[in-house]
Amino acid sequence: MTGDVPVTIPRDAAREAAQHELSKPIYHQNDPSLFQRALDWLWQKIDDLLGVASGVTPGGTVGLVVVIAVVIALLIALRLRLGKLRTPETAAPGLFGDSPRTAAEHRTAAEHFARLGQWTSAVQERMRAIVRSLEDRTVLDPRPGRTADEAAAEAGRLLPAHAAPLRDAARTFDDVTYGGRTATQQSYAALRDLDTELERSKPRFADAAPSTGGPA
Repeated sequence: MTGDVPVTIPRDAAREAAQHELSKPIYHQNDPSLFQRALDWLWQKIDDLLGVASGVTPGGTVGLVVVIAVVIALLIALRLRLGKLRTPETAAPGLFGDSPRTAAEHRTAAEHFARLGQWTSAVQERMRAIVRSLEDRTVLDPRPGRTADEAAAEAGRLLPAHAAPLRDAARTFDDVTYGGRTATQQSYAALRDLDTELERSKPRFADAAPSTGGPA
């Protein structure tokens, strides 16, 4: 009587047969997608990093959360304190655009924006009206490319009683034009009052009468 002889399959052939069988799609229908696997890997890395950070932070995870919250609060406070970030200081563009307007036209535009509550545009137009009026009165020589600061400094030497308000007006203009700040009704009112006062002012050079060279 002949007994059954067991069939022996070589190890390598068995492994290849198993890999071939397991590679069939039927065994991978519920596998996560490539995107899901990448996302899982990313979250695992983040979790590992947070775990390491909490391990070296006093108070563990709670301490880490507190530290993050404090940093965020400080960044928000700094942002509110500094306002909009400004670009590196460069030479400020000229006060007037490519289309010259009279002082009266700038004043009309300023009052139009003021009625609309657009205080930034109103401040800009009122400052332009001030400088254009000073040019019309020959307090300032008309000069393309003059900045608000330059106009205030030059006019302040001839109108010393208004030197400080002129500097303030130029600073307000720069803040709302280049610094990203928003003008207010009060800041516009200050420029409007200054414009009115300057119209009644008398520049210093007008008081200097030419010498007649009379006899001693």
